[in-house]
Amino acid sequence: MSDRAPAGQFLDAAIDLLRRVRDEEADSITAAGTLLADTVENGGRLFAFGAGHSSLAAQDLVYRAGGLALMNLLAVPGVVGVDVRPAPLGSALERVDGLASAVLDSSPLRAGDTLLIISLSGRNALPVEMAMTARALGVRVIGVTSVAYASETKSRHTSGTYLKDHCDLVLDTKIAVGDAELTLDNVPAPFAPASTVVTSALLQAVMATTAATLADRGLEPPLLRSGNVDGGHDWNSRVMEQYQDRIFYRH
Repeated sequence: MSDRAPAGQFLDAAIDLLRRVRDEEADSITAAGTLLADTVENGGRLFAFGAGHSSLAAQDLVYRAGGLALMNLLAVPGVVGVDVRPAPLGSALERVDGLASAVLDSSPLRAGDTLLIISLSGRNALPVEMAMTARALGVRVIGVTSVAYASETKSRHTSGTYLKDHCDLVLDTKIAVGDAELTLDNVPAPFAPASTVVTSALLQAVMATTAATLADRGLEPPLLRSGNVDGGHDWNSRVMEQYQDRIFYRH
């Protein structure tokens, strides 16, 4: 490591990753935003799923000021966030075969919808099975993952495949295996994960593309406004009423 303070080193590492995503994933971001715009225009619904800390980026898309009102969270009990006790149970559930199929069987997803599946490693049974099952149902799948894991780790799904192998589109977060950007001689483990900031920024870039694409087609993007600005609640009520059949987080 350099002589620069760890805080500055981490921010530099995050900025470098964001630059890589901007430059190397530009075409994929455009394609993903276009796919979401197509889904909205064709009457489909939008869903996002992430397990563990990957769920943070999914939650950041739902009911968000400046975000798409149609983005819904696909929740899997015990794996969304770290609120489950004990916390390691959430990690264990990601490796359970059959869980994704059970969740999708009871979810509102249907053919013509689009599902964002966010998984840093993309190696666990849950995201792999979810992608496979969703596509079999006629759902379009966008995978958000670190492609590096597929060459440096072993899949935990019985097929030996990864999330990236079962998607219509893949967005590579560029995060190194282990998700820790810093090391110090007197610290026994690498530290300072950057996956959350990079993944969230990547997905917001996709959302921006979706909104602009819809506008270019002459369609008003179904965007939410902040409830803390004058008129925000009235605006959001109008949008939610217009798209009530495609919003599942209101009830």
